[in-house]
Amino acid sequence: MKKQIILTVFCLITLNCSGQPNFDRHFENKSMRIDFALVGNSEYQIAALQQIREEPLWGGPVHNMIDKFNYGGYYINVYDKTSGNIIYSRGFNTLFEEWRSTEQAKIETQSWTNSIVFPFPKQKITVDILGRNKDDMQFYSLLKIDIDPKSIFINRERLKDNKITEIQYNGSISNKVDLVFIGEGYTANEQEKFLTDVNRFTESLFKTPPFDMYRNEFNVWAVELISEESGMDISGKGIFKQTALNSGFYTFGIERYLTTQDMKSIRDAVWNVPCDAVFILVNTDIYGGGGMYNLYAIGTADNERTDVVFVHEFGHSFAGLADEYFTSEVAYDDQFYNLKLEPWEPNITTLTDFDSKWKNLLPSEMPIPTADNQENADKLGVFEGGGYLAKGIYRPKVHCMMRDYAPFCPVCVRAIKNMIDFLTDK
Repeated sequence: MKKQIILTVFCLITLNCSGQPNFDRHFENKSMRIDFALVGNSEYQIAALQQIREEPLWGGPVHNMIDKFNYGGYYINVYDKTSGNIIYSRGFNTLFEEWRSTEQAKIETQSWTNSIVFPFPKQKITVDILGRNKDDMQFYSLLKIDIDPKSIFINRERLKDNKITEIQYNGSISNKVDLVFIGEGYTANEQEKFLTDVNRFTESLFKTPPFDMYRNEFNVWAVELISEESGMDISGKGIFKQTALNSGFYTFGIERYLTTQDMKSIRDAVWNVPCDAVFILVNTDIYGGGGMYNLYAIGTADNERTDVVFVHEFGHSFAGLADEYFTSEVAYDDQFYNLKLEPWEPNITTLTDFDSKWKNLLPSEMPIPTADNQENADKLGVFEGGGYLAKGIYRPKVHCMMRDYAPFCPVCVRAIKNMIDFLTDK
């Protein structure tokens, strides 16, 4: 009986008895941000520390500290320095990972800034930033650092207080998904338009299944950033604008691919707002966008296809969903996915480990692979083509939001629901 009592007390102190660390034991209710550089080319990459910041809010879950998805091309593990126990982990993507798969990366070495945020520790920690090797799909350490939360080298300065508007509030930031819209390419005279656009995008998201069922699980915020000029860069046409986040089309030479490399400005913009997901809303009517898991999504405000592009890109950044199209122009070579191994994204498969994907959602009589014909047009199956390749990668349905803006398929719906549950501590 005495041993059982001791074990129970230990469980309450260190874990929540579901294998998750106890937040109050290990963390304060604010954030630690690490800015780091990824340096490399198509052959190698390393990481280097740039700065560590203390920031005033932690908006993420306080029970689900350990990641359960194994998503992303990168990972962060945070360890208690004294015990060596892992107390926080998350996967994420970067634009640098995509760049490494381009022709340019075969002849150049570059350095790109990235940022990660996690709860502010009470004791000394070890942070390990890892990158996934596509040859075996395993993670390998790129940068390991010990951090004392009392260190004089942690940047604790206040940043600019941008105007923050509450679009909808449904409860505590620790058990709701906090979605933050950031304005890009809106001048001082266009901030009212930005808020109008954010409200329109919010309504669009929550009219789209399955998000329509989960509106009450989201808080939505708008951060007003003032740009000197409207719009964004269009480098392929020689157009450059002075904007808050330095966004632009022609990422990797692809006309419609809209992104920004300026992660520092993004994180500086959301330093004092609860933030589980970021969407950068760009003030233009040109078609395009982008999205990277657990990093950001970006899209334009006024194109006729704006609403579905927004939801598609949010599917990438929020739920780790892969592109299911395979005929559009991309900058990546054929090695972006290793066809000998299972990709980490939940909605594509190489069939090397299909049991880990959506096999349990299929009727027993469904052929694998599934013929793309009229009979199967609306069925859940295993259809060849996805992840930018016509052969060797398979998707769950003929049409889906992640291919051609059709409604999300059941596999993507499940992935979205799982992420909402995780971020709301369910």
